[in-house]
Amino acid sequence: MPSKLKPFLSTLAVAVAAAHCAPARAAQDTVQVLHWWTAGGEAGALQVLKDDLLQHGVQWQDVPIAGGGGAQAMTTLRARVLAGDPPSAAQLAGFDIVDWSHQGVLQDLTPIARRQDWAHKVPKALQDFDVYQGRWIAAPIGVHSSNWLWASRKVLTRSGITRPPATWDEFIADLARVKKSGFVALAAGGQPWQIATMFDGVVLSTGGPDFYRRSLLERDPKALDSPTMLKVFERMSALRPFVDQGFANRDWNEATAMVMQGRAGFQMVGDWALGEFNHAHQVPDKDYLCVRTPGTQGSVTYHSDALVFFKRDAKDQQAQRILAEAVMSPGVQAGFNRIKGSAPALLGISREGFNACGRKAIADLAQADASGTLLGSLSQGNAVPPAVKGAFFDVIAREFNGAISPAEAARQLAAAAKAQY
Repeated sequence: MPSKLKPFLSTLAVAVAAAHCAPARAAQDTVQVLHWWTAGGEAGALQVLKDDLLQHGVQWQDVPIAGGGGAQAMTTLRARVLAGDPPSAAQLAGFDIVDWSHQGVLQDLTPIARRQDWAHKVPKALQDFDVYQGRWIAAPIGVHSSNWLWASRKVLTRSGITRPPATWDEFIADLARVKKSGFVALAAGGQPWQIATMFDGVVLSTGGPDFYRRSLLERDPKALDSPTMLKVFERMSALRPFVDQGFANRDWNEATAMVMQGRAGFQMVGDWALGEFNHAHQVPDKDYLCVRTPGTQGSVTYHSDALVFFKRDAKDQQAQRILAEAVMSPGVQAGFNRIKGSAPALLGISREGFNACGRKAIADLAQADASGTLLGSLSQGNAVPPAVKGAFFDVIAREFNGAISPAEAARQLAAAAKAQY
């Protein structure tokens, strides 16, 4: 944690909050939340939740950590908890929730979950992380998925492309056309998690949902070091010539801006990009296109943002309850996710007000939940524990950057999985 933040964080306090059902009044109480919703679209979505809390007399106090939920966010959170000064709540996802649940420091949300019937409204795959030993310990606010392809309508038109690619071969051919036309073909950042996000879609496209499940979720050595995984890495190598020289240190939202501004043709990234398109007032089909990674239609590699609530003094728990109820209310779920670009974590929320990409995300989520093809995203921490994820990220990034061959990458992936058990 930067030294300048320590005195600031140590002086923050959380007061007693009014009941969630209380009439709207001036904010008197505070909840302090650690999160990494800092990009333009993310901040706009978060305002929906903040405004709802204000209606119930609760002020939101930010502890923002820019750059995603990586090491910096976890280091900051760990330091706060060890110092006996945890925030009221923190944004977590996937196996990070599981890790914190083992520490015995999270509030039990089961009474709230029963009143609001979370068990019948939250997709089953999400409950694998949000429920621990029969108790709800996280409130999911939205569901992103990583197997999306975004395209600039302007760039595609100028490159002579009249429709988005539906197959992998069409995708490679379209990338070549865009590059030949003088644009960046594939907007990307060199951060390992961004490369792994592309990998999510390539694994699913190449091997289908059953192979994705066996190789990444179950970490079957025979699937990890297999001809199919070799083909996955060969496809990753085929993508490498289509990124530009400046990709190494680029943040994801900067890559999205390249598509929005007509400087790049495609981006393989999750639908958190939709929040940036929404923030820029761009319109689906007119300004940009959103399709599933070619070959992955019918499946969703998901990532669910959730808030966990830390054990604090009894006087603070009422405010935490108000926040948890607000997160899981239909109005906040709809308003937050319309702006953020994600699908609501509650099934059955009205699609009214969502644009075409948002409506597709909601429909795809419901279909995948019903068909059993809602699969945890490797890149976003919903497929493997953190230690395995880090080892996988290293292999995937080194292969993409040409440091190892596709065959060696497949062998190292299997070895990395075996080393953790």
